Amino acid sequence: MRSEGTTVAEPFEVSVEDADIADLRARLARTRWPEPATAEGWTQGVPLEYARELCRYWAEEYDFGFAARLNAFPQFRTTVDGLGLHFLHVRSPEPGALPLVLTHGWPGSVTEFLEVLGPLTDPRAHGGDPADAFHVVAPSLPGFGWSDKPAETGWNVDRIARAWDALMGSLGYDRYGAQGGDWGAMITDRLALVAPERLAGVHVNMARVAMDDKTFDDPTPSELQSMADLREHVSAGTGYSTQQGTRPQTLGYGLADSPSGQAAWITEKFWVWTDHRGDLANALTKQQQLDAISVYWFTGTATSSARIYWENRSRELPDVPVPSGISVYPREIIRPSRRWAERRYTDLRWFEELDHGGHFAALEQPGSFVAQVRGFFSLVR
Repeated sequence: MRSEGTTVAEPFEVSVEDADIADLRARLARTRWPEPATAEGWTQGVPLEYARELCRYWAEEYDFGFAARLNAFPQFRTTVDGLGLHFLHVRSPEPGALPLVLTHGWPGSVTEFLEVLGPLTDPRAHGGDPADAFHVVAPSLPGFGWSDKPAETGWNVDRIARAWDALMGSLGYDRYGAQGGDWGAMITDRLALVAPERLAGVHVNMARVAMDDKTFDDPTPSELQSMADLREHVSAGTGYSTQQGTRPQTLGYGLADSPSGQAAWITEKFWVWTDHRGDLANALTKQQQLDAISVYWFTGTATSSARIYWENRSRELPDVPVPSGISVYPREIIRPSRRWAERRYTDLRWFEELDHGGHFAALEQPGSFVAQVRGFFSLVR
């Protein structure tokens, strides 16, 4: 049964034209580089030598096969609420699989889920329990990847959550789970308000909760460290968010025209938000970095994706009343304690703190990510 406001999903494949690759290489060859930073390391942003080497690799060694890697999985496009949406829809061979909508954030895309789709949908083939199987639906956010770019305002997390619920209904899923990180976590949380009666539960790997030393009389050392790290992020790490949340159009002229600018804009976040222990290669390969960057470049979505910050300048934290699970990775931006989290997630059934990993959990730690998702949803199927 198709939900109101949706159209029949049509099969879709990603393609990258040779002419566009040639244009990218030509632009990279003509890059006008700035002088080196006056401070060492990454204090002022991506170091010149790192940016030059990354762009050289992009032009000369990078495997542009991310389209083929995506096309190994079933993809579709449909229209929901007047907007064309792209999504992966990977059905499990297990008849009792639980439908799961998996939502990325910024600067992410559906490519970050490629390593987890097999284990989530077919655990039997990956050494797991068939009872943990999911039918996975992974949409590209509005203005991201191969979804349409909204031509009007209003696509905030509430509207996206309603679109996701309509999408799941159109696919015949009357009961489903939801998982997300970054903006995906915020949309997943909002689904708990939009369609609580249809949700088996929600799992997030970036739980936004109120964190301060006045919440409890005896903050633990871990809580104090989490607050200190968040204050540092607010003080020194939110320039990108302020720009995207206030003047995304102005930013877009540079990023849409300059592949080196687009690469640096995203790579800085990989450096700050991953568990790399001083070498980004410990967290992500250059191939993984450039897969993510290439999605933004070849789809021309630097500006349209940035607008999600503009659309959500007011970020309320309503309670999440459905069965919930939270996984806290050590290099995540927001790392609540369980007692902090329970004040917002009022039916919290899973809370684990992991030893390794950062903001891009499915990309950095696919095995751990799969185990966390399986573990929580085993409680609510």
